[in-house]
Formats: sequence, C-alpha cells, structure tokens
Amino acid sequence: MSFKVVTMGEIMLRLSTPGYQRFIQSDSFDAVYGGGEANVAVSLANYGLKSYFVTKLPQNPIGDSALSQLRKYNVNTEYIARGGERLGIYFLETGASMRPSKVIYDRANSSISESDVSDYDFDEIFKDADWFHFTGITPALSEKAAKLTEEALKAAKKNNVIVSVDLNYRKKLWTPEEAQKVMTKLMAYVDVCIGNEEDAEKTLGFKPGETDVTSGELELDGYKRIFKEMKDKFDFKYVVTSLRKSYSASDNGWSALIFDGDEFYHSKEYDVRIVDRVGGGDSFAAGLIYSILNKKSMIDSLEFAVAASALKHTIPGDFNLVSVDEIDTLVGGDSSGRVQR
Repeated sequence: MSFKVVTMGEIMLRLSTPGYQRFIQSDSFDAVYGGGEANVAVSLANYGLKSYFVTKLPQNPIGDSALSQLRKYNVNTEYIARGGERLGIYFLETGASMRPSKVIYDRANSSISESDVSDYDFDEIFKDADWFHFTGITPALSEKAAKLTEEALKAAKKNNVIVSVDLNYRKKLWTPEEAQKVMTKLMAYVDVCIGNEEDAEKTLGFKPGETDVTSGELELDGYKRIFKEMKDKFDFKYVVTSLRKSYSASDNGWSALIFDGDEFYHSKEYDVRIVDRVGGGDSFAAGLIYSILNKKSMIDSLEFAVAASALKHTIPGDFNLVSVDEIDTLVGGDSSGRVQR
C-alpha cells in the first residue's frame, strides 16, 4: 500500500561555500534547494510513498527551478501555488572541527510567508491523505504563515489525518515568547511530536534536566520527565527527540529517544563523521513517518529513523538520497562503509 503524505512549508535556495571555505574566502557558491518540510517530502518520495509538498513559489525561473528539483525526486507538486515576490535564500558556511557552521537567512517577504489561506484547497489536499507533517519553522515566518499552518491543521484533523510536528525552533526567526504563544495553540492538532532539547524548551517551555549537548552529556531521565509532562498536557501519541552529542562540528554522537505513553526506548547510538548535517532532523522525521505508517513497532520505527538520519549526515545537500534497503542494512549492523562491488 502506498500512503499519501502531505508536508507544507518553505523550500529555499541554499547557497553554500565550496568545501569548508569561509564566506570571506569564497568567490562562488554551490547552489541547491532545501527546507525542512521539503526535505521530508523528498525522503518519503524516495521511500516509495505518495509524497505531496504544499508551498507557494514565485512565478519566475528561480521558482521554476525549485519546482523542478522537487519533481526530480518524485515529489507531487500539484498543490503548489505560484505568485508572490521571491524565493527565500539561505547562505551556509560549513564548519569543521571546533569551528561551527553558520547560516544566514535572506527570506523576508518570501512567497510562502505572504501566502493566503485562499491559495489552497485544503479539503482537496487532505482528501485520502494518511499523514500531515509540518515544522515550527513555517509559523515562525510571518503572522500569515502561522494562520496558514493553523488552517491546514484544522483541515487535516477534519479529514482524520495523522499529524506530526518537528518543533524546530529558529532563534533568528522569533523569540521563545513568540514561539510559545503560537506553537502551544497548534499542539492541539498534533499526534506525534518531534523535537530536541532546545526545541522543547524554547517552543513549549519544557526543559529536560541538566543536558548539555556541547559537553556530550545527555541526561536521559530529564527527557523522560518532560516527555510525560508533554504527553499529559497535549495528549500526544508519541513524543520523540533526536539526541546529538556535539563533540565537534565534524564528529557527533547520534541517537534518539521515543515515548508512547507507557514505555521509553533509547536507540542505538552512531558515531557520525559529518559531511553535511543540514537536513539531519528532517531525515529523522521522514524515517519515523515511513516506519509508523508501515506498522513497524515503536522500537523498530525509531531505529529506522536514526539510521536514516545517520546516513543523511554523510550526504552533501539538504536532501537524504538513500534507499530503504540501505537504511535496513545499517539497522542490521553493517556500518563498516566498505566498498560495495
């Protein structure tokens, strides 16, 4: 059975310095496209699902190029509106060792941030849909985008669609106070809540104990406490977090924790040498969505999602271009990286 999954958000033009150059060094940028929900849509299409991405793109050649990239990876684009001023841009300087990566946004007045609810027929979009995924980035773009997200959520629930959120707090887009005012209201529509320690604190006001990712220490009991509190407050079916130990910009420990209301499960941890960490959380969300829809157990769903995301960290660009078989191989224990002939 091929499930229909809908994601909605902003796809942007990503301009990154070649290799590990700093902005001031570079005379050129590598251009690709990406963005939270678009990244999820590409992963799910790659896994064989009917993947639909909803956004608004400018009616110009750059908008056409973004559309073409989605179609290249078999994402359905029939619900994408056209118009508005521009496509959002973000600039990326990739860090290494103790030097962190840097992101600079140029996305003000983008087409999706100025989009109206009237640009979309949400009842048609969610007809026969199985799942809807959004992130905390979209409502942070503008008041219009927050309203658009809320209307989409209402339509999804009216059509009995499972809803997931990746909280994805972005301090360059809004403050914790602004985030909590908007996101707390939207949680009434959510079944599966995904977010790391900063997301949970900044967007919903839950702080998981003494965890400090910069020291590589994770205090799992703190997560368990707030997971229970979050489930009690919002009645989530699953509460999930990715767990990143940032040893440096080049090397991370990567695992995840899930709670279904009765039991917790902490996944296997991978030591990841990072090629490109952008989109890592999106690849995790997509792996979780795919697994839950395909009736994998809570434990197996988490292991698939973590493995998918670990592989994404090895791939340049926003999109996770791996197959289900490759993920299953890693879940099965083959992480040697040996050449396959």
